Amino acid sequence: MSASAGKRVEELRTIIHKADRAYYVDAAPTMTDREYDELLKELERLEAEHPELANVNSPTQRVAGEPIKGFKTVRHTVRMQSIDNTYSIEDLRAWHSRVLKGLELEEQADLLYAKAPAVEYVCDPKIDGVAISLRYEDGYLVSAVTRGDGEKGDDVTAQVRAIRAIPLQLAAHGKTKRPAVLEIRGEIFMPNAEFDRINREKEKAGEAPFANARNSTAGTLKNLDPKVTAERRLNFVAHGRGALRGFEDVETYSMFLECIKSMGVPVSRHVKVCDTIEAVEKAIEKFRDGRSKLGYGVDGMVIRVNRFDQQEQLGSTSKAPRWCIAFKYPAEQGTTVLEKVEWMVGKGGTLTPRATMKPIFIAGTTVSHATLHNIEEIRRKDIRVGDTVVVEKAGEIIPQVVSVVESKRPKGSKPIEPPKKCPACGGTVEQEGPKVFCVNPECPEQFREKLKWFVGRDQMDIEGMGEKLVDQLVDAGLVEHFADVFALVNKREELLALERMGEKSADNLIEGLKEAKGRGLARVLAGLGIRHIGVSTAKTLAKHFADADALLEASTEDLVALPDFGEITATTLHDYLHSKQGRDAFARLKNVGVDLSSSLYRQRSATSSSVFADKTVVLTGTLESFTRPELTEKLESLGAKVSGSVSKKTDLVIAGESAGSKLDKARELGIEVWDEKKLIAALS
Repeated sequence: MSASAGKRVEELRTIIHKADRAYYVDAAPTMTDREYDELLKELERLEAEHPELANVNSPTQRVAGEPIKGFKTVRHTVRMQSIDNTYSIEDLRAWHSRVLKGLELEEQADLLYAKAPAVEYVCDPKIDGVAISLRYEDGYLVSAVTRGDGEKGDDVTAQVRAIRAIPLQLAAHGKTKRPAVLEIRGEIFMPNAEFDRINREKEKAGEAPFANARNSTAGTLKNLDPKVTAERRLNFVAHGRGALRGFEDVETYSMFLECIKSMGVPVSRHVKVCDTIEAVEKAIEKFRDGRSKLGYGVDGMVIRVNRFDQQEQLGSTSKAPRWCIAFKYPAEQGTTVLEKVEWMVGKGGTLTPRATMKPIFIAGTTVSHATLHNIEEIRRKDIRVGDTVVVEKAGEIIPQVVSVVESKRPKGSKPIEPPKKCPACGGTVEQEGPKVFCVNPECPEQFREKLKWFVGRDQMDIEGMGEKLVDQLVDAGLVEHFADVFALVNKREELLALERMGEKSADNLIEGLKEAKGRGLARVLAGLGIRHIGVSTAKTLAKHFADADALLEASTEDLVALPDFGEITATTLHDYLHSKQGRDAFARLKNVGVDLSSSLYRQRSATSSSVFADKTVVLTGTLESFTRPELTEKLESLGAKVSGSVSKKTDLVIAGESAGSKLDKARELGIEVWDEKKLIAALS
């Protein structure tokens, strides 16, 4: 190898890395696409001539090797939560008041526009893309995982390495050190110009165009060939963090963005730090007018508390953090013609009207269907087939019919009436308030929707069984009852005959089914789709009844006596349990080996001896052996109440790695603190 070749290779890599940073981070391109491509080709040639110069983080290695065979599911080190939405300034101010109270600054809660130096907010555009978690170790990208369900997602590292906006190696810049572990959360998105280019090419090729940029981004990331990702110039913007090790001196979100930007990570140029809620409102209003000129989809602004210790103090609900909120701009509207109304059958037998309309492009999506909610809503708006209707996307996600343009109503139109028979099974239909129900327990379409609910994460949590697979299983006649799902463990050959079902997928599904059999009575009750019986109600039942047999012996009076049980819920449940359908369901599930006991939710007399019985427990930091939901469920089964914030009423704080202000507050209040080792010992 000549010294000049090695020197030129390093020079080219540096130039290309700088060009990527100039384009994606600084928004100041230093060369044309043609010049960039010529430099990349020269580098590829030199690396091919001198294999000893190979480097996995070279720009030429963004797309390497053959297409992958499939995606691996990976558990997030730190949960990726969703963000609560608001659509009005009044709700935003109410959130601001809750933040002040949560930070024990009640005296400022009524002073909405007063400067509060201790509380600073950051406004950040809410990009309509695909959430991703990038993990860097010692400065090098080692994995990229989609949000998934928040607890675990798909490993799309091969695809993400092909995105030029995402650095393969973090730059060392000034005094900023590259941490040992740095997880950057952000949004991968497709610019409008690229979306238009791809659709023009698809139309020329006689292919159906993508409906919107977000779906095309998701589809690109899920394509097994990283070369496809490279061909579609996706972009990336960081907006959060996950696990950290070595960034302890970074105290605020705005400081965090500055640090990662100095390392070559793209961040939004529209981030604004505000010291009053009035400044936040002005930032929202100003950004509203300019967002259409950005060149990519943005549907709102995310407002978050700037200081990380205050974020920790505020904590989270089971679904979203309390320290941030997304302000969504009013939905875009358009007019089109209503062609027909179909009644869709849901898991509880609810018949929901759905409008089919002439296609209309609205808020970045081609819309041909919209919800009409219920028969009373149809009557209130006087919606009729043939009407010209105003359509909007609620939260820019769910299309709905807002109103009718009566001046364009065709002559002879008639009011819409609910069906007298179920469109799926022809069974009896009843109306209860504004809702219409199919009361046939054997309705096939109702079962299909119930089955999708039954296998879901908060119910039986069957790994590998999504909605598409449920449809395949029902269509193939392999599953006609909940119990048939678990009988699939002995039907490997039938599973392999399904479309896109390989040997590994079939084996993983069978293992998931075996594991799901042991979930216990609470999960089964939550999954059966019994009206008024959800996850919380199912847990209450499991705490009071040892197994399904004991529950079946309960009278309506026994059920009414339970916490948070009313007469309607108790009667509905009792009627189901003593119906032919209910008894058959439990008998068949028992016959295929499903655990119908309440071992995970012992009766109160059994939990009274537990060290967690009647204790208020707070979890903070990252635990190696448990996810937050798993540990919460376990502690609740032992009689504990799991809270999201530390107060004088807290009995115990369990602190994992990177525990923050909750741990500090617990120590200030003299509350008992356990580490993970002590927790495991208490649970064993």
